[in-house]
Amino acid sequence: MGLIANYNCISDKSLKELKGLGSSEEDLFETVEAWSDEDDLLLDIDKMWDVLHFVLTGVSTDHKDDNNPLSQAVLGITAVEELSDYLAYTEYDKLADIVAALDQFDMEEALESFDMAACKEAELYPNIWDYDEEEEEIKDEILHDFEQMKVFYKKVLEAKGHVLVSIC
Repeated sequence: MGLIANYNCISDKSLKELKGLGSSEEDLFETVEAWSDEDDLLLDIDKMWDVLHFVLTGVSTDHKDDNNPLSQAVLGITAVEELSDYLAYTEYDKLADIVAALDQFDMEEALESFDMAACKEAELYPNIWDYDEEEEEIKDEILHDFEQMKVFYKKVLEAKGHVLVSIC
């Protein structure tokens, strides 16, 4: 088992509830899990979140850039602090910038210079960078996750929702 990134579209009501939940981590994650069960608009990019961030921004998720919409697409904007797992959200009014940045990014060009050694050097999660024979498969997965992320953000924007990011 490893750290998996999930993205949910949440309503105004759910966002308000999230902001008011306080510091009970157990209650917080139970509530978020319940939303995941109810929501139709979900994205699961499994363990590829760190490498996707790296391909989009040139740095790992350890270097979140609050001013870069591509970083925000992977990690959200407002992190819920002091949790053992990662939880963040992006409010609706920021989604158009993220959608535009994802649309303008040329993933196929970025993947032409994809380098497994650079991923290993950056200590990206998951630690799969010694398996050179799987490079094409990994690139295909990154491209697939990127395309799914673009579709997800567009749908959330159309639905006038907010995005909840959980990495646990």
